Amino acid sequence: MHMKPFMFRWATFTCILFVLNACASYYQTHVDFNSEFEQGDLSRALETLSRFDKEAESKTRFIYFSTSGLLLSVLGKYEESNEYFEKAFLFGEDYRINYVNEAASYLTNPNVTLYRGEDHEHLMVLYFKAINFLKMGKPEDALVECRRLNIRLNQLGDKYISAEKLQRSAFIHTLMGIIYQSVKDYNNAFIAYRNALEVYENDYARMFGLTAPMQLKKDLLESAWRTGFQDEFENFRNKFEMPDYVVGETTADLLFFWHNGLAPVKGEWGINFFIAPGPDNHMIFTNPELGLSFPFKVDDEKERSDLSRLEIFRVAFPKYIERPMYFQSGSLENGSATYTLELAEDVNKVAFYSLNQRMLQEFAKGLLRAALKKTTEQALRKKDDRLGALLGLVNAITEKADTRNWQTLPHSIYYSRLPLTEGKNDVKLSLLSQSGRDSTTYNFTYQVKPGQTLFHTFSSLETIAAPYRYY
Repeated sequence: MHMKPFMFRWATFTCILFVLNACASYYQTHVDFNSEFEQGDLSRALETLSRFDKEAESKTRFIYFSTSGLLLSVLGKYEESNEYFEKAFLFGEDYRINYVNEAASYLTNPNVTLYRGEDHEHLMVLYFKAINFLKMGKPEDALVECRRLNIRLNQLGDKYISAEKLQRSAFIHTLMGIIYQSVKDYNNAFIAYRNALEVYENDYARMFGLTAPMQLKKDLLESAWRTGFQDEFENFRNKFEMPDYVVGETTADLLFFWHNGLAPVKGEWGINFFIAPGPDNHMIFTNPELGLSFPFKVDDEKERSDLSRLEIFRVAFPKYIERPMYFQSGSLENGSATYTLELAEDVNKVAFYSLNQRMLQEFAKGLLRAALKKTTEQALRKKDDRLGALLGLVNAITEKADTRNWQTLPHSIYYSRLPLTEGKNDVKLSLLSQSGRDSTTYNFTYQVKPGQTLFHTFSSLETIAAPYRYY
């Protein structure tokens, strides 16, 4: 039985209207909030975000919790921020695969599944939560987040076997050392700093071209000295080529974290694949331009025959789009002394690297999804050509990559440790643009008690204009 012409035209028109929303990326569906956040209109961004409160029960709840937590943290609402970060953390602990949605994703697209969050995003949740506690003067609560971070790092080590997978975070180990040092637990601080150094030297240098900050080396030496590890102190002092370095006495410290720029957003790209019969009941999906070839075993002779007539089709895959930082460097001045803000974590490179490492898996899922869609379409065409054509249109519309990610994270994180004196301390932050022609300064005043460790974060939301809104 064929569809009536009017019904067919109406269904086709409805599908064409649907494509406008179907093709929109996650960034584009939240463009009002993103624009307000990027422009620094944080109060309005919070008001806009509150209109998405239904997302707390949606498939993107992790992003909603994390985004809410970060925005509230930047606004200085640390307790409320941590409530959302705790929800994001618990989501990561409680997540279970919904196999119905997983199966449906192969007939539509991955966006029907629950967004689980990237590994580095889950670590960043606990980073911000710990920093919130430190800024509230609650180091013991920050230590709880330290233990959670350690568990998460161990889980990553168990999750991945390949040395090319990002299993460890030098920045998180550094943060743990800083927290332990702030409560005078120099033994655990030394262990954390030593672990951080090892990851910087072996993983980060190879994967991201990022070496250990000088401040980490100084903190490692200080924690070794104060723990009484004289041999380790001498060995590391020689290793760092710092023979004249001595551990001095300070009244108080300031740990200053600079969140520079914004993390990449996810877009999509497509590849045209050809399909041809292969040996041993296999069908071969190939793209000669990119040199890609993926075999799929198809035991059913009829299904293999249907696939062999498809010839060419498009598959969508996720990609990251960088938002280049406006500022290239920053420094702090306290009296006559200047302290460089050093790069400790390149969130942008971590995101790109993590996605690239799983692209073969993304290819396999995408090709399987396309094959299942096309065989269903071919089978329906045999019964009703118009219905088959309509399904083909729906398949084309729903062929979409997963463009969801936590998009308010910083591009990169820098830090420095400043010695402070008792009483009033004036500190100037200077930021230099990528062009080198523009410099921006900010002034801060800190009231300090002896033995105190203060924590401060500063977010620069400026980015260099990039076409990320138009993919």
